[in-house]
Amino acid sequence: MAWKTLDDMDLTGKRVLTRVDINVPVEDGRVTDATRIERIVPTIEDILAKSGTPILLAHFGRPKGKPNPEMSLRITLPALEKALGRKVVFIEKPSRAEIDALPMDTVVLVENTRFTPMEEANDPAMVDFLAALGDVYCNDAFSAAHRAHASTEGIAHKLPSCAGRLMQAELSALEAALGQPKRPVVAVVGGAKVSTKLELLGNLVAKVDYLVIGGGMANTFLAAQGINVGKSLAEHDMTATATEIMAKAKAAGCEIVLPTDVVVAREFKAHAPNETVAADACPADAMILDAGPATVTRIKVVLDSASTLIWNGPLGAFEIEPFNAATNAAAAHAAALSKAGKLISVAGGGDTVAALNQAGASEDFTYISTAGGAFLEWMEGKTLPGVAALG
Repeated sequence: MAWKTLDDMDLTGKRVLTRVDINVPVEDGRVTDATRIERIVPTIEDILAKSGTPILLAHFGRPKGKPNPEMSLRITLPALEKALGRKVVFIEKPSRAEIDALPMDTVVLVENTRFTPMEEANDPAMVDFLAALGDVYCNDAFSAAHRAHASTEGIAHKLPSCAGRLMQAELSALEAALGQPKRPVVAVVGGAKVSTKLELLGNLVAKVDYLVIGGGMANTFLAAQGINVGKSLAEHDMTATATEIMAKAKAAGCEIVLPTDVVVAREFKAHAPNETVAADACPADAMILDAGPATVTRIKVVLDSASTLIWNGPLGAFEIEPFNAATNAAAAHAAALSKAGKLISVAGGGDTVAALNQAGASEDFTYISTAGGAFLEWMEGKTLPGVAALG
């Protein structure tokens, strides 16, 4: 990948337009999880250390192209100042004169870029307006890199550009996992529906050695093999597609790992009475809610043989006990292998992060991406506009 980093840039005396993702959860006017804010601190500190002025550009919520006081980035200021240990200057309607009048060691936060429809339209006038505010462009928002917006893609064509530290870490981790990975490569893909991950599965079977399928998706694949899955969540209209993916995997030498035993229950609630049965023995009045212990043992054996792991999605209904058992056990095993230096493990996607956090496995994975859509599109083999523009 031919993108530059902060190490390649001379920032002395430069105003550095820095696209960040601080679209954090808020409740009662306060940030409830500052993880995304904390992750941009190294980039901001590096820019300051190189005698540059970080001008932060970001979106917040979905204001649909209009100013909305409830979606003002002002709400993030206390958490941002706490993470940086310094004051941050907030500017609603920025001008170059106002920015130039500030001391060089100032951190500036500009109001929500999506308060105008010109941002998402990547309008040339918006691009020119933003570019005029700075001398260098730094993109540290991988999570927004699949969007060709004015602040994520357009400006990169107008100013000397580079990746921030978070973007750099994300791209390096993904390149190690799917670009030129150490083999064998295992992908764990779970979640409710095959239909939402069709392109992902199609891309992965051509690139990985093992594809472990879990969650509701696995039921669709079992049903495609003629197995009765009772009242389980399954997309029976996707039978032909699932069959096609299995054939494509076989042709590519990719082994698909499906549950051989499953945990079933009659109702979808925590601690519902349940039993473990063979995958082809689901009672007609029951639903599959997790992979069984024999399946987990098989997954562990596959992980033991692997050098690289990519994980997206849970293996069962991880939100409710005890149907989080397979996800927790497999994640803990992957974490232990990673900690021991035997496995490069990269995970991403909303449910994935929640599941791995719940399993207590996050800290030992090699890299956990907080990007949802961008992570998935990258795994699907798509070009991300925000990354391509840095090349």
